[in-house]
Amino acid sequence: MNEKLKVKIGNTEFATPVIAASGTFGFGIEYADIVNLDDFGAIVTKGLSLLPKEGNPPPRIVETPCGLINSIGLANPGTDEFIKNYEETYRVFPTHVIVNVGAETENEFLSVIKKIEHMNILGYELNISCPNVETGGMMFSEDPNTAFALVKKVRKATEKLLITKLSPNFCNIRELARASEDAGSDAISLVNTFLGMSIDIETGYSRIGKPFGGFSGPAIKPMALKMVYEAARTVNIPVIGMGGINSGSDAIEFFMAGASMIQVGSAIFRNPQIAFDINNFIEQYLDRKGLSNVSEIIGTFKGSKNE
Repeated sequence: MNEKLKVKIGNTEFATPVIAASGTFGFGIEYADIVNLDDFGAIVTKGLSLLPKEGNPPPRIVETPCGLINSIGLANPGTDEFIKNYEETYRVFPTHVIVNVGAETENEFLSVIKKIEHMNILGYELNISCPNVETGGMMFSEDPNTAFALVKKVRKATEKLLITKLSPNFCNIRELARASEDAGSDAISLVNTFLGMSIDIETGYSRIGKPFGGFSGPAIKPMALKMVYEAARTVNIPVIGMGGINSGSDAIEFFMAGASMIQVGSAIFRNPQIAFDINNFIEQYLDRKGLSNVSEIIGTFKGSKNE
């Protein structure tokens, strides 16, 4: 891989700044026959909970003119089965593995991490968009204080890379970013999906198995880009940007807004080779601009010409 693409978060070097987002890449091996896994600097697994989850009732995904609405419900095999199926695989995996952890209580987050801490994984991405049953179902991301308390406890439980994934739906993104940094996150990733709906006008029912779900795809990019810009100006830890990234040009925008790395999600369904394409675009862009590394793009947004 081109040296120009290498980036670092803390003491960890990544061969490329492109990460496969949680929920779109399974546990990695599902794509091994159709993509070069080392085109990704890392993959984030689908969300993992302590016990197996069947997920939400179907239909779970509906396509809209400008993106996808999903209501998967954190369907996953549970931690014990995850260890059984992937412990040996990850010993020789061609790129970094980050496990996305989703749970309903602080203790469940800690239990998952304790069980898999021995595995050959780089670290964890905390999905704080999960409902906290200890606060009546309020999501961890709805209150910066609740998010802070969770991240702080997880930080004490592991020395591996800790990324907190921020939701755009409930509170000021700057406050949530600052709380995550103060609690000990090594990096933050944003944004998770926006809440969205799709209604079948013939039946009057939702087109997915729940009234609403997570909306992703090209339509959310402008909003995600703004939130990444705001978060990057708030914290001193690396920001991993995501939301509607479909091309190398999109990736460059996120870098300019302040992201140190980017995640691609829904675009993988349309183009499994998206990481390869983005890497090529970045290399060509750097050559054209006379730059030696992708880090030289980060935070170079100049604002409005009228300012």
